Amino acid sequence: MIFERYYIYISLILIAGSLALVFARLDKRRTGVRRITLIAVMTALSIAGRFIFASLPAFKPVSAIVILTGIYLGGEAGFLVGSLSAFLSNFYFGQGPWTPFQMAALGIIGLFAGLFFQKRSFKSPIIRRIVICIYAAVSGIFYSLFLDTWTMLWTYGSLNGPGYLAACLAAIPYTALYVASNVLFFILLDIPFGKRLGRIISKYKI
Repeated sequence: MIFERYYIYISLILIAGSLALVFARLDKRRTGVRRITLIAVMTALSIAGRFIFASLPAFKPVSAIVILTGIYLGGEAGFLVGSLSAFLSNFYFGQGPWTPFQMAALGIIGLFAGLFFQKRSFKSPIIRRIVICIYAAVSGIFYSLFLDTWTMLWTYGSLNGPGYLAACLAAIPYTALYVASNVLFFILLDIPFGKRLGRIISKYKI
């Protein structure tokens, strides 16, 4: 199976692609270094969150941090934080053919968070939080369904409709945990993270 043999190369390609997205957008002035620093900090916090909640399967703050990164720093930064969080933390949790799927799923979640919400204004903070909570919940479902693709390929060695449906049904408890953790951690982290990120971005014009 190609992912089993070449997953490390696929992972590195994903990282290179996400890095290219960030460097393509970097300003030539000092804000470039500050932007990289913020991305590194968000990646470190995401990895630390995964370590702290290692004993609770599928209940992690990673997606919430990735979503916040996308909202405040843009989609390319969200993609980078998501993909790097999966790749680097898996040196502890275990690298394998599943790593590129985790990287791609978290990266896509961060990317679309930036595309949907970075420059969008809402009538009230409450409406904003509700809409992003819905996105966080959908992201949990997406992550589970995307990883079920890996499960199906690993089990059957090819795309298989009934096999994919079986994998999705078996993963329902985990999907529910993904959804709950995404929404809960976003609610908990949005205000403290958002205020600090907003101040930094405004102060240094990132």
